[in-house]
Amino acid sequence: MWIRSILMIVGMGAVFAQAQQLPKDGNAVPFDTPNILMIAVDDLKPMLGCYGEEEMLTPHLDQLAKRGTVFLNNACQQSVCAPSRVSLMTGTYPDTTKVYDLKTQMREANPQTLTLPEYLITQGYETTGTGKIYDPRSVDKQYDAASWSQPFRQYEVGLFFAEEHRKPKGGYHDPEVEKQSRAMKAYLKKNHIEPSQRKAYQDLLQRFPMAKPLTECLDLPDDAYDDGAFAKSAIQQMETLANGDKPFFLAVGFKKPHLPFVAPKKYWDLYDRSTIQRAEFQQMPQDAPSFAFQDSWELRGSYSNVKLGAIPVEQQREMIHGYRACVSYIDAQVGLVLGKLKELGLEENTIIVFWGDHGFHLGDHGMFCKHSNYEQAVRSPLIFSAPGQKAKGVTTESPSEFVDIFPTLCELASIPIPARVEGSSLVPILDNPNAIVRESAMEQYPRNDMMGYTLRDKRYRYVKWVENQYKQGRLHGATVATELYDYQTDPLETVNQAANPEYKAVIEKFEAQFRERGVAQENG
Repeated sequence: MWIRSILMIVGMGAVFAQAQQLPKDGNAVPFDTPNILMIAVDDLKPMLGCYGEEEMLTPHLDQLAKRGTVFLNNACQQSVCAPSRVSLMTGTYPDTTKVYDLKTQMREANPQTLTLPEYLITQGYETTGTGKIYDPRSVDKQYDAASWSQPFRQYEVGLFFAEEHRKPKGGYHDPEVEKQSRAMKAYLKKNHIEPSQRKAYQDLLQRFPMAKPLTECLDLPDDAYDDGAFAKSAIQQMETLANGDKPFFLAVGFKKPHLPFVAPKKYWDLYDRSTIQRAEFQQMPQDAPSFAFQDSWELRGSYSNVKLGAIPVEQQREMIHGYRACVSYIDAQVGLVLGKLKELGLEENTIIVFWGDHGFHLGDHGMFCKHSNYEQAVRSPLIFSAPGQKAKGVTTESPSEFVDIFPTLCELASIPIPARVEGSSLVPILDNPNAIVRESAMEQYPRNDMMGYTLRDKRYRYVKWVENQYKQGRLHGATVATELYDYQTDPLETVNQAANPEYKAVIEKFEAQFRERGVAQENG
């Protein structure tokens, strides 16, 4: 059994004792080589107790935070699933991966792709996982076969659902949902309606209000839904890997709180909807370009009980309630996985990294989506916890990015960092939360033939929109618009200060950083 282990739950991890150099033959490895367990969560903004959200009930993640470092100023690389996850798993930016959407295959876009688990195989690791780590639309049918020395569990996870309940249909258990969903599909086919026909498709969704509802609250066990089954699958995998003859990398990905907001009733019961406050500022920032806004089409064009126009107050509360319930549901599943780690005697020798792939707007700026360069979409949870960590139970405002996870784990495992990795190791911050690895964190988001690049330091966010025909490989072009937000005086991003001469020096500082990074430039 491998006694030393690294548990990578996106966002947590740090082993500071330096181990021996690992061989590259994938065979013999030092006895004290750590395992890695990564836990990823879909559409999770930092709405956790350990991030200061006092109304949230997330005891297991809060306990994990007490053993590690919480990164308060962490950025995803692009606020949508596939690009964010590909960047995180390769340690490279979207302009390198060429994955900017939900349909690009990462290895077709960049044949030189090297993923974290793929690299760990060459360093003697057993690698496998369950749930959602990559977005399945960006990888092959084996969930990127090159990443896994043992098959990644996808379809066979059905074996882990509660015996007394059927596998959910489309994520739901309500039989009326399945009935209306079939009827809607038949109507679509008969009338030749495509989702791209926005008005007709939205009208159709209203015709079948239970075909794909926003929420579901039923009195069911945790493993009646996908994430409960993923937790059980991960526990079985951990038991097997712990008795193997290699260190392991185990990746566990949970689907909630991604839409629809579906969780067992007991998690809904943790929160009183009547006390839930809506987002305070539901307009676009003053003087912001209109294209910085996203119309929440993922919500309006996919779910059958959402009308066009302003979302009613009570429905906003329902969605926030559902999001909170889903977060607490996932916290419980993380608790099961961490509990098994402790039971197996691996807790004290495990590095844990926990992350959510991007944030999510819950009504702020009038949006219910990710898909933007604003704080609530870009800021993402990241927690590291590791044996030998000098600072535990601490938070850091030092900027970090998801591309930093790959090199951080390499340094913690005392293996070389591949030259192609573009992130920076966060180990100095794990030693000292006041340390600085980078001045600011960068994210980007495309809009048609524009790219919005954003930098966020401890106080400001600067966004620069440039002409950028990324689909044709042309990454540089004329500046279209800029945005600047001062979170010290304007935490809700109500006013774009880019044209305010008082902030000229701040903008010049960010422009210098863009030049240094080689992005958001007129010519390249």
